[in-house]
Amino acid sequence: MPEEITCVRCLEELPKEELDRLLWCEECVARAGRRANLVGWVSGAVIAGLLALWIWFVIQPDLSLIPALWGATLAVAFYLGGRVSREIAYGVMRVRNRRAVEARPPSPDDEVASERD
Repeated sequence: MPEEITCVRCLEELPKEELDRLLWCEECVARAGRRANLVGWVSGAVIAGLLALWIWFVIQPDLSLIPALWGATLAVAFYLGGRVSREIAYGVMRVRNRRAVEARPPSPDDEVASERD
């Protein structure tokens, strides 16, 4: 029987082969990836919005001159800003290695029931 270890994020006991080197299960890794993805999309939109405001009010471009390039600049800022933010958010989640909000520690009733089985 494989040794069971508790996932540090969701507090579920799983065989140690199912946990990664930081003792996270696959579901917790996927959940952190989804959260980081959301942070990335929002951050990319904020960065692109701030850049658009800066371009509009500081640079004040002549819109008759290559408006597609200004749009492409904003699209690149959205993509790269979101990508970098997503990787930073995922890295921070992994380094902090804290328990997830959804985690529920096993109750004493669960332990008693498992001992009876």
